[in-house]
Amino acid sequence: MDVALFDYHLPPNLIAQTPLKRRTDSRLLVMDRGKETISHRRFPDLLAYLKRGDGLVINNTRVFKARMWATRKSGGKIEVFLLRRVEEAATGTDRWVALVSPSRRLHAGESLLFDTGHALALVQYLENGRWIVDFGSRRLCTEILARFGHVPLPPYIHREDGSLDARRYQTVFADTRHEGAVAAPTAGLHFTRKLLDQIRAKGVQIIEVTLNVGPGTFKPIKTERIEDHAVDPEFAELSIKSARQINRVRERGGALFAVGTTSVRTLEAAPLKDGRIEAFAGFVDLYIKPGFEFRVVDHLLTNFHLPRSSLLVLVSAFAGREPVLGAYRTAVEEGYRFYSYGDAMLIL
Repeated sequence: MDVALFDYHLPPNLIAQTPLKRRTDSRLLVMDRGKETISHRRFPDLLAYLKRGDGLVINNTRVFKARMWATRKSGGKIEVFLLRRVEEAATGTDRWVALVSPSRRLHAGESLLFDTGHALALVQYLENGRWIVDFGSRRLCTEILARFGHVPLPPYIHREDGSLDARRYQTVFADTRHEGAVAAPTAGLHFTRKLLDQIRAKGVQIIEVTLNVGPGTFKPIKTERIEDHAVDPEFAELSIKSARQINRVRERGGALFAVGTTSVRTLEAAPLKDGRIEAFAGFVDLYIKPGFEFRVVDHLLTNFHLPRSSLLVLVSAFAGREPVLGAYRTAVEEGYRFYSYGDAMLIL
């Protein structure tokens, strides 16, 4: 399929630059595939679509302050964007894969300085601006992140990060044990603890999965055909407990609501045995496009996505390209807020 089929016009003023005052102030566009209807609700109205015995699957990954600025000894300013930790060496060093920019003229063995007492070393150049960098120890890495790290806001948010982003570009269910995302699972940003309690009180299982969102989530499809594109691998985990909860919901006739495309990719990448989902942990590079057979997910709660992106392709695979783009046109006409800090869409 031609990537141009997944394009749409979005006025720049509809790209949300800041979060709303309250998480649940977001609007909710509800698209019912069976009835072929679109309705306009508020996010707390999600409760009306959840029934006792259903399961709500959330991504509990936690965003860390992955973006930093250092200087070369010659004085040049360098951006370091951490992607993922490499297994620590026996010597106790703490090595990461990082995007380092500009990479031109940098060389292995060079130190990048944060101040007189904190630095990292460039160990090995990989490709496309990616380096293996070494902080010396996990303790020093923690200190540097705390002092010099910035919230990795998406490229379409045209401002510096602030103290508000440290709290709001993070879901309320983000788990410190699963810190490792460089982008938030944004469909989860609309939930508050109060709303989650109301969902539980209705008899809905809240089921946690983990997918550490990488920078590839913002990568546009640059190939002419969507089939020629590849998505970056991201670490995902579905625990034994969560697998049991999912199987229990399905066996009792409940529906599974996936919160965000990251939850969808985790669920649909999980192994199935005799119709039952199984626990797993590993890197996921599942690219969901039209023609994909969904085995687990019944309903999808998601934000509005970039044109020509693998996320828009995923949503189109779930609900149909023309209906989805029609819903997007309606959202534009109705003045919905788009992307990470924007409004939400529920596809039934």
